[in-house]
Amino acid sequence: MPSPALSAAHTAAMLPQHAPLVTAVRDGLIESVHYGSAIAIAADGSTVASAGEPLAPFYPRSSLKPFQAVAMVRAGLELPADLLALVAASHSGAAKHREGALRILDLHGLSVTDFENSTDLPYGIREREEWLRHGGAATQLTQNCSGKHAAMAATCVINGWPVRGYLDPSHPLQQLVATTVRDLTGEEPFTVSIDGCGTPLFALTLRGMARAFGRIAGAASDSAATNDDGGLAPQSAEAAVGLAMQQHPDMVAGESRDVTGLMRLLPGSVAKDGFEGVQLVGLADGSAVAVKISDGGDRARMPATVKLLRALGVDTAPLSGIATAPVLGGGHQVGLLQATDFLFQHSPSVPASEAL
Repeated sequence: MPSPALSAAHTAAMLPQHAPLVTAVRDGLIESVHYGSAIAIAADGSTVASAGEPLAPFYPRSSLKPFQAVAMVRAGLELPADLLALVAASHSGAAKHREGALRILDLHGLSVTDFENSTDLPYGIREREEWLRHGGAATQLTQNCSGKHAAMAATCVINGWPVRGYLDPSHPLQQLVATTVRDLTGEEPFTVSIDGCGTPLFALTLRGMARAFGRIAGAASDSAATNDDGGLAPQSAEAAVGLAMQQHPDMVAGESRDVTGLMRLLPGSVAKDGFEGVQLVGLADGSAVAVKISDGGDRARMPATVKLLRALGVDTAPLSGIATAPVLGGGHQVGLLQATDFLFQHSPSVPASEAL
């Protein structure tokens, strides 16, 4: 067994070199600092701005769901746009979310007994309180990934794959998801783990994650433009998922959730959060941003994200309500949660392969 000293040294060598991204200031004094890594990329994959260590491996957590949704659409999953958005969701557990997951099951002759995800109370604060007031308990249906799991079971039915065991990494569904993740990100995952809901989880760089979100948002924009011109070109899986998320941001998260708010305020964007402080946003032109907050602090995601979007030339004035948050004292504002001046600007002439 290695000595504690050697183990500590090994762990220190693996620590990402995060940068201070967001501060909480109370009456002029910095009270708290959220460190992390971040990247903004252009449509060609070149790095526009970055901070910390965006090429270190991180788990995307639930921001992986749009990739999983793309894989299922590629495998023949066809759903109305609102239900497809739910497939890519970490939903709040509102009635429409629960009913949507049940609709996916019913369309494919399935029931809640086919779920293999973990149980949980509704994720949204108001939704959880209402559920508990009516005597609700933690269930697989109210767990925030139930839309995705309903779709995974449905995809198995469509393809004649076994429904039981659909979470096993060796299952054809999960093999397809792994292939799709490699395709969208352009990366080989550093390692594979298990997410909170039970699905395989891939460690990727922020640059790879951003590249994938840029592809999804760009495909959605191209598809929408083609339809406006009267074209009949077939819609790609990326476009289908991106458009569904854009058209139904309330299904991707929920009312009062910042991800839903961002997509409503920033037309053409595709946004998804993930546990442990992850945020991804793809834009209509194929550019994208990715954020990882080192301490997993949820409150720091959006201030850092809006700062990155500004570096891409986005007019972030409509996002001012989620770009900062008040620090309160005695019920009154005495400070502010805000992004630091963390960005390192990159030359646009640097090739993507040499951008960091």
